[in-house]
Parts: sequence; C-alpha cells; structure tokens
Amino acid sequence: MAVQVYGVNHVVIEVDDAQKAVEFYSDVFNLKMLRGGEGAAWCQLGEHQFLAIFEVAEVSPDRMKHFGIMVRDEAQVEEVRQKLTKKYGLKIASEDGCDFRDPWGNRIQVVDLHDESLVWLLPYREIQDTGITFDAKSS
Repeated sequence: MAVQVYGVNHVVIEVDDAQKAVEFYSDVFNLKMLRGGEGAAWCQLGEHQFLAIFEVAEVSPDRMKHFGIMVRDEAQVEEVRQKLTKKYGLKIASEDGCDFRDPWGNRIQVVDLHDESLVWLLPYREIQDTGITFDAKSS
C-alpha cells in the first residue's frame, strides 16, 4: 500500500526565551496555547496543526528555512504587518507580501485564503464553514 500524507502535523522553531515567544505568537496571530513548560511550548495552528517552540542556548537563524501561516484575508495580513512593524519594529521583506523574521530570526510568511494553496484546505471544517468553494475551471 502506498503511503498517504494528510498534511503537516507541526512546525518547530527555536528561540532563546519560550515564554516571550509564546507571548509574541499569541499576540500577533492569536494562537491558543496547548501546553508548555521547562523551555518548551505548543500552540495550536488552525484546527489540525501546532507550532512547537523550543528554547535553545544559541539561536542560529537559517537563510531559507521557513514556514507559512495562512490567515483569512488581505485585511488580516495587513493587521499582522502593522503589528509586526509598529509594535515590534520588525522589517517586512517585501512590499507585496508579509514575509518577516520573528525576534529570534525564524522566517515566517503570512498569506491569505486567496493564495493558490486554498484548494489544499478545502477538507478542513473551518474552511468549509466560510462557504468558500474552489472551481477547478477558473484556475
């Protein structure tokens, strides 16, 4: 039998202060804390995935490794952009997107449901509840 992949279960980032990272990600993305303690934390990402945050002695940002977070629409992307730049003083990598490095150097891309990956999300209940459909003929 061939292996069937259903999606990504979790993403892990390294930080030098797990509690501050939880506060940052909870503030910027309104993530729900699942559990944490002793230099580690787990936050819910959507309905089926989670963000694992691990404290390390030395953070060493990578050039290309990153992950994407999908939000509802362009207004929410802009809300994230404003919070990142105004409240946290972070730089957005491009004018037309929301690609940034968190305070620990982890690279994150924020996209909305108009992104081409919408079709991947259709099985998820929270997407079905929005009433959004995908017409293969229009792509």
